[in-house]
Amino acid sequence: MSELFGQSDAQAAFTAALCSGALHHAWLLVGPQGVGKASFAQAAALRLLAEASATGVSAPGLSVPDGHPTRALVNAGSHPDLRILRRLPKDPEKPDQDIARSVTIAQVRSLQPMFATTPSMGGRRVVILDAADDLERNGANALLKNLEEPPAGTIFLLVSHAPGRLLPTIRSRCRVLRFGALDDDDMARALRGALPDADEDEIGALVRKGEGAPGRAIRYAGLDIDGLDSAIAAIAADGDPMNARRSALARALAGKGNAARYEAFLDRVPAVIAREARTRSGARLKQALDAQVAARDLAGAARGLSLDAQATVFEMAAIVATLR
Repeated sequence: MSELFGQSDAQAAFTAALCSGALHHAWLLVGPQGVGKASFAQAAALRLLAEASATGVSAPGLSVPDGHPTRALVNAGSHPDLRILRRLPKDPEKPDQDIARSVTIAQVRSLQPMFATTPSMGGRRVVILDAADDLERNGANALLKNLEEPPAGTIFLLVSHAPGRLLPTIRSRCRVLRFGALDDDDMARALRGALPDADEDEIGALVRKGEGAPGRAIRYAGLDIDGLDSAIAAIAADGDPMNARRSALARALAGKGNAARYEAFLDRVPAVIAREARTRSGARLKQALDAQVAARDLAGAARGLSLDAQATVFEMAAIVATLR
């Protein structure tokens, strides 16, 4: 289970509610992707289940001792009162490839047998949805029924990177817990823990590129993000009139072997455009802001619709070229 870094306000708000004895049944964990919302949800779930167990727990905050039996069950993925819903691999034999586009209604409905019984190991059960943004429409409606009539003892922890996309009725039934970008010190601590073999120069570079989101920075490790940013900036500088830079970049990022760098490219283009926008004013500022919106929309469509990588890179680079 990942260690928590930063987010002291969110931790304090949740633990205060936990200590009050009046814990809300549904929590919406909102904030940028990669800042620790899923790690928080897992830590909160562990604490909730440990407190409800026969062994109990007296450690402060969200802490649960290493030797606690609930921790062993959660770490093994075998705790009967914990369910984690996330997008599944299309092929179970290839868990790291071809992830489904959404969390399905079938996954949400799979919770019903558990809800029909009392919790197995205490007075609580926990459902984590990572991320609620990935719910298909019918799945969202099915979840809403559970939030409207929550099974006894059940706590829902919903991770969301874009809460505005959720059904308003889902948002209204949750208590919102906000997560922000980490400062540089917490970023560096998180990265040193996750990347023990990285030297301090690499850690420093990832802190800068991660922009307060250690999850994003970890995904960038070993992907030559400086090279990607330089290629994007070069296209923005001269407009790439002969399409040579765009074509080379599209070829370089095509194919399954380049999937990680392609994903990073989809992240970096809006970030590089935003950096450019901060140097502009007037009509040129509007031009950059329009390009950033277009790049974000295209990145979202590329992920949601599994668009062809080479064609997407070429189109995204064309957006960048308009900045000249």
